[in-house]
Amino acid sequence: MVNRHVTSGLERIDTKASLLAGRRIGLMTNPTGIDHQFNSAIALIHARYRLSALFACEHGIRGDIQAGEDVAAHRDPETGIMVYSTYSSEGRTLTEEMLDSFDVFVYDIQDVGARFYTYLYSLANAMIACARAGKPVLVLDRVNPLGGAKVSGTILQQGFESFVGSYALPSRYGLTVAEYARHVKEFLNLDLELHWVELQGWQRGMLLDDTDLPWIPPSPNLPHFSSAMCFIGTCIFEGTNLSEGRGTPLPFEQIGAPWVDAGRLEKEMNSLALPGVHFRRNCFVPNFSKYQGEQCFGVQLHITDKALFDAFEAGLLLIETIRNMHEDRFAFISWTPGAMPAIDRLLGTDSFRTGMMTARELIKVHAPHVKEFQEASGSHYLY
Repeated sequence: MVNRHVTSGLERIDTKASLLAGRRIGLMTNPTGIDHQFNSAIALIHARYRLSALFACEHGIRGDIQAGEDVAAHRDPETGIMVYSTYSSEGRTLTEEMLDSFDVFVYDIQDVGARFYTYLYSLANAMIACARAGKPVLVLDRVNPLGGAKVSGTILQQGFESFVGSYALPSRYGLTVAEYARHVKEFLNLDLELHWVELQGWQRGMLLDDTDLPWIPPSPNLPHFSSAMCFIGTCIFEGTNLSEGRGTPLPFEQIGAPWVDAGRLEKEMNSLALPGVHFRRNCFVPNFSKYQGEQCFGVQLHITDKALFDAFEAGLLLIETIRNMHEDRFAFISWTPGAMPAIDRLLGTDSFRTGMMTARELIKVHAPHVKEFQEASGSHYLY
């Protein structure tokens, strides 16, 4: 099968020359901001327009910082342009100094399609700040790698908002980044001059690997497209005392801990006959993160049919199965002492952690709300 040629917003940026020419441009990007020839948004905009400031999200402008680590302000050694951090303990929004550094704010980052990816909220925070300052925002659109046809998971409930979830989004929300920006503008009723450059050649049912766009890891721990396919369901293991595979070649594709009965887990999960996925017993040793240097036992998720695979259902049932198998060892965790349990942030509800709902009950209860979101978000569709 020949993959469909899709042109990104970056490759059509000159359609917005009247907005950009002669004005100072602040660019929020990372290594995923490239064209088909692997030229970076930084290099292209710096060559064609007046690039005056760079803005780094989690993992840094060049993708060289691990998850959760502070990103420091610095000068980009390749361009000499100031890189401002929007992901540090000092703050995650644009300050007055940052706002003074540009006339137009441009965003070009490949999304993952998961509500808990922090780039979404870095963009939203920038939109809020630019609305306050009366500065326009231009989103260079990119495909949702998980496609735009399927929406699933839980709807984030009021009171569970955080930097890994907000704006009443489902876990898998099915919007491109420009469509997401349109949703946020309406959700927050922002008085914002919002522009976007549309994709060409993309259709809602297309996954990223249905196109000719390259897979550039959007963060250090999503090295493969298959990692991103699993991420919707296995990221929630970050809220548990199990390894989600960080520090191994297969992050988010394998789950385990030193105390898991891998053989039994394999049988239990495959007996559920979940469509599009097979669970294979596995062992691994993380070289950083949870259980660093320890042998972990668990399962690897093998996607057998991308169209049928429901990662959220698989991940939630996997947690439930391990929890039932190892009640004496399994635990939910918080990322900081005394804070909201991380699983509640990731799921956008505490119903599962507290035992009020089983995995299947949680999915069933949220399904109508997810459908409502999908129907309502159609007003923001560009494709």
